[in-house]
Amino acid sequence: MPLHHHDSKKDLVEHIVEILTPRLAAGEILPSERTLVDELGVKRYALRKALEQLRQSGLMPAASAGRAKTSFEASKKSLTQITNPLEVIELRLLLEPMLVRLTAIRASQQDIDRILRTAAMEGGHDNGKVDLAFHKQVAAASNNRLAAELYGLLRQIGSDVRLHIQKNDLPLSKDRLTVRNHEHGEIARAIAARNPDAAEKAMRNHLYRVQRQILDHLVPQPPEPLVEELHDAGIK
Repeated sequence: MPLHHHDSKKDLVEHIVEILTPRLAAGEILPSERTLVDELGVKRYALRKALEQLRQSGLMPAASAGRAKTSFEASKKSLTQITNPLEVIELRLLLEPMLVRLTAIRASQQDIDRILRTAAMEGGHDNGKVDLAFHKQVAAASNNRLAAELYGLLRQIGSDVRLHIQKNDLPLSKDRLTVRNHEHGEIARAIAARNPDAAEKAMRNHLYRVQRQILDHLVPQPPEPLVEELHDAGIK
């Protein structure tokens, strides 16, 4: 389905991102660049810029090769072996509230639109990818490239740790997914309102809930009615 003419190269790249985002969020493996160029009717340079944005958002794996990749994977594996999910979430609590404050102040309108779209994604998508994409988009929109890169590394390590320790976990229940999507929406709306205090508060509340879930998994507690969790999140 070829794309129509856009006013600028930037608009074209953004439109390609909009088309490919739900496909990736649904777990689709994209075809080759040549196939996508023919399918979308765009130039390869525009497609590559769009794919790079999707990699930065976390919906696509980063492109790297050779010795650098081997060295990075070895370092990541070493860090994964010495840490645990509690340390990962503690570091996220230190880093993400600061990043979301910057994002509420610095994000472009395109950044905000992208964050709002991802926060609104619900059923039919790969929930892990959507969650990662949302948080990485928030980090990238802070316009602090070093912090965003460190955050990306932290999430990669966290994903490996979670897979190693929590490999028998079941997917998110519908109610827990509703809570998470509601919290993502609060964060996104605070960013859109350019309210760094509200954005930081919403992010902290979201991460505190994630921290409680990790603690409950590592040290199982008697189950509490999920309705209380929904009520605490402000969902009727």
